Amino acid sequence: MRSYKIYDMLQIAVIREKREEVIKALAKRNFDATAIVDAVIALDEKRRATQVELDNILAESNKLSKDIGALMKSGEKAKAEILKEKSTQFREKGKELTEALNTVAEELTLELYKLPNTPADIVPQGKTADDNINVFEEGEIPVLHEGAQPHWDLIKKYDIIDFELGTKITAPGFPVYKGKGAKLQRALISYFLDKNTEAGYQEVQVPHLVNEASGYGTGQLPDKEGQMYHDAKDDLYLIPTAEVPVTNIYRDVILQESELPVTVTGYTPCFRREAGSWGAHVRGLNRLHQFDKVEIVRIEHPEKSHEALDGMVEHVKEIMRELKLPFRILRLCGGDMGFASALTYDFEVFSTAQDRWLEISSVSNFETFQANRLKLRFKGKDGKTQLAHTLNGSSLALPRVLAGIIENYQTPEGIVIPEVLRKYTGFDIIN
Repeated sequence: MRSYKIYDMLQIAVIREKREEVIKALAKRNFDATAIVDAVIALDEKRRATQVELDNILAESNKLSKDIGALMKSGEKAKAEILKEKSTQFREKGKELTEALNTVAEELTLELYKLPNTPADIVPQGKTADDNINVFEEGEIPVLHEGAQPHWDLIKKYDIIDFELGTKITAPGFPVYKGKGAKLQRALISYFLDKNTEAGYQEVQVPHLVNEASGYGTGQLPDKEGQMYHDAKDDLYLIPTAEVPVTNIYRDVILQESELPVTVTGYTPCFRREAGSWGAHVRGLNRLHQFDKVEIVRIEHPEKSHEALDGMVEHVKEIMRELKLPFRILRLCGGDMGFASALTYDFEVFSTAQDRWLEISSVSNFETFQANRLKLRFKGKDGKTQLAHTLNGSSLALPRVLAGIIENYQTPEGIVIPEVLRKYTGFDIIN
């Protein structure tokens, strides 16, 4: 951190006034917040006491300055010199208190950054992905022909994605898309963006590198620091998702209520270290260090954000229906949710050749958590300023959608292109 201005990730007033409720809510994440919450409360008390002392010192110093000026005007220089010595002492004390205030503010901010968002009431209790709730499922799982293959074999057979070439150029997890594979990738990006803009989202093109403030603003830092690629020389981070630069467009912004909702979509490559195992379940396109994704972001009035979340879920459903891929929707349990999320729905596509579900989208409501960090507010009709709610969703992440298409649309003659994509690809089969 370069600056330690206090950002109320979870508002300090809420933590102070509802200590037990906050601890209980975070326990749904299997997160024991007791020590951090108590440290926050103690540091906030210290900060406020230091601020009061500093304010008193500054008030006394200002009064002395006026008194010194009056004495000098009246020719009472001796008395003025005595007060000048006292004024110097006040200035030194004020400097000490300012430094102490900055130190306690830094400590308080670092403690606040450790606290994840409190889950919404409907988030189920649970520790792992096994405890997520299947809330929706649609689409018939196709019966594949004898000899059907997983996508990592099919991409070699048709020479459309080259992992070995990507390893040569960069490292494992950075594939090269070729020929019809590259065109299919571009077709998906164009299709997703068109669907989003038709639904009212404004398209933006954003930087693929962000500064530290942007990472902290949306909650990737410090939580996901180990998964992000960092350029130490310029102190910039490669983005893990378009959510980061798109949402940070509105950092330190006060909107008018009439401007809500703000709806934005953007395509970016995404970069993640993705530490962890690299077994058969993450072969091919299942896990990459660089991948493409189209994102949707919303800034909403707090009273309308959960309705907006439902609308985002329906929007992604429509895309899956047009692609004619079997999918399901999971409401994530407390133990499987992202650090900044209050409520998340995951979309998964069924990979017929792998006989397993693959996550392709997360749609989340962060409520005020990101807005607190971003200082993203809106002025209501009553003239009062309050925090907005932020939401985002993948619409969609490409690698596993592509894997699902390659596997579920395979035939003995080749890989059939979903009908909705053919106007973008210019061909209807990869063979």
